[in-house]
Amino acid sequence: MLLKSMKLTNFRQFKETQSIEFSTDSEKNVTIIMGENGSGKTTLAQAFTWCLYGDTDFDDKVVLNKAVAREMGPNNEATVRVELAVLHADFDYTMIREQKYTTDSVGELKRPNNPVFKMAYKGKDGQQEFVRDNETELRMKEILPKELSRYFFFDGERIGNMSKEIRKGKSQEFAEAVKGLLGLSAFTAALDHLNGRSQNTVIKSYANQYDSKSDSTIAQYRAEIDKYDARIDAIEDRLSEIDDERVLAEEKAEEFEIKIQENKDSEKLAQERSRLNAKLNGLKTSKIKNTSGLIDVFNRRGASWMATKMINDALEELASAEKLDTGIPDIHARTIEYLIKRKTCICGAPIEFGNPAYVELNKVLDYIPPKSIGTLIGQFVRECEMKNRAAADTFDIMSTQYSELRNFDTDYADIVSDIETINKKLEGMLNVGELQKKYTFYNGEAKKLIREKENLIEEKGGLKTKRERYETQINELVLKDDNNKRIACFQAYATYMYQYLSQIYKEKETETREQLEKTVNEIFKNIYNGGFSLAIDEKYNIQIMVDDFEGYSGDVETSTAQSISVIFAFIAGVIKMARENNNEENSMLTTEAYPLVMDAPLSAFDKTRIQTVCDVLPKVAEQVIIFIKDTDGEIAEEHMGKKVGTRYKFEKHNEFETELVGR
Repeated sequence: MLLKSMKLTNFRQFKETQSIEFSTDSEKNVTIIMGENGSGKTTLAQAFTWCLYGDTDFDDKVVLNKAVAREMGPNNEATVRVELAVLHADFDYTMIREQKYTTDSVGELKRPNNPVFKMAYKGKDGQQEFVRDNETELRMKEILPKELSRYFFFDGERIGNMSKEIRKGKSQEFAEAVKGLLGLSAFTAALDHLNGRSQNTVIKSYANQYDSKSDSTIAQYRAEIDKYDARIDAIEDRLSEIDDERVLAEEKAEEFEIKIQENKDSEKLAQERSRLNAKLNGLKTSKIKNTSGLIDVFNRRGASWMATKMINDALEELASAEKLDTGIPDIHARTIEYLIKRKTCICGAPIEFGNPAYVELNKVLDYIPPKSIGTLIGQFVRECEMKNRAAADTFDIMSTQYSELRNFDTDYADIVSDIETINKKLEGMLNVGELQKKYTFYNGEAKKLIREKENLIEEKGGLKTKRERYETQINELVLKDDNNKRIACFQAYATYMYQYLSQIYKEKETETREQLEKTVNEIFKNIYNGGFSLAIDEKYNIQIMVDDFEGYSGDVETSTAQSISVIFAFIAGVIKMARENNNEENSMLTTEAYPLVMDAPLSAFDKTRIQTVCDVLPKVAEQVIIFIKDTDGEIAEEHMGKKVGTRYKFEKHNEFETELVGR
């Protein structure tokens, strides 16, 4: 998407109609609008979101120019209008939002009408066509959803808040936005369509089509599955809430712990508690690892190991029975039965009831097809030997891991006891008692939430097991009815597609996230030339890691400039990848390049950082529009000069009137 131009009519400081053209040149893709604080930079930035979404961040939601409002007089009206021309997916769009303001008989402004949003585009014939009123919001969502817009239209303060969010793991919206911008949302939409929460998903729709007339049990099982699904959805919602509540509780606990550590008398105890907490976390990680390992070994080898005694007994019994090779090659039971019925052997000897030939032939029936006991026993012996080999060292492996788990309980209890002792000592200290009580409260809340999460995860696992059992039983029942069998076939195809797409999505998401981390680090190291690197986890939260301090690992606190550098690098990295995906013909991830519109983005940086930011942004973004104060603007002009295609400045006439002038 490229922003081509904007017209403003009576929008806050911009009286009457004023226009601005943005540079769309691929080589000179930067537009700089300079002005001092209070001249209208933020207003112009907010004009984008008002035009596109009908909203602003201003406390005063009246967007009519104050001078125009003062001049209206009684029983009059004035219109606020913002018109934005954009190029998106090779279509020229014009977005228009208007709002009428009227005055009463004494000249006071009435409550304004709701804004009206219109959208037009040029068709293939070059003629302008309007999007139908009931489709404009949907079309706008296709072009740039509001929840994603904050990552392209932002100011210095907002970018600082974003940095805190993605550092603290609180911005699920950010993670979803990143996936959307990088083209992954098409996968998630397809997966939700196949097997999301709604009863209208493909797989659930097929499940609801089963005809229970042939067997009423199907409806009963389906009702149980629906009940489990509802509870599982509720658990997942609560798990998301728990994560947010836990982060908040841990932040508050950390806040009070820091205050406690700042107290000179409690410093050593607080440090010891931090050390013990770190050790405690290490034990928890170790327990999770050993538990997972133990369960994995048990799942893979447990059945074979527990069956070892029975297998060996069976093999011993079979060995003594001498029944392994009594079959006759190429002879079938029907052959023997025919000879007995004919009463004459192939060799001509008589076969009479009870004579030796009759007795021997009947014995042979036990060891030739279709009974083939010898063959079956041979196969059974080979399978038993394979099971024994698989179970050979299972007991030793499980014993080692179980021993480590038993040690965990003792070590964990000792550390918890030490921490509780420290907590009691801190509670009794002068000027620290209240802080310690608050720390203990929030720390306890965080632990309660963790326990609740563990219990819910366990409950969820049990519900899924029960649900799968009912699904299996339904699958067995539907095969008895031809119509249900056909529906089951369709459902199986849909399930296969869901599983196949899930695997592809997982691979693509991991590949995309790893590439994003690499791209973000390249940009971050250009913007902030220090000994740090960025790590991005599965939830797209960021950690700042120290590179040049031997033996240290883990997230570190950062300055304001470092934090803003982080979010700059992150957003620039996302935009760069979206742009590259858009230019890649064979990419599975379909994306659109987007502009960056920034209000005072450089104010937190020193001159060196401003230089590097000015160098990076035009390279990674399709289009850059910067509203900047004069002092920073001169530096930006110096370093972006070759990339600047359009220049404007704000000429402030008074508090209510600003004019946009080309430079």
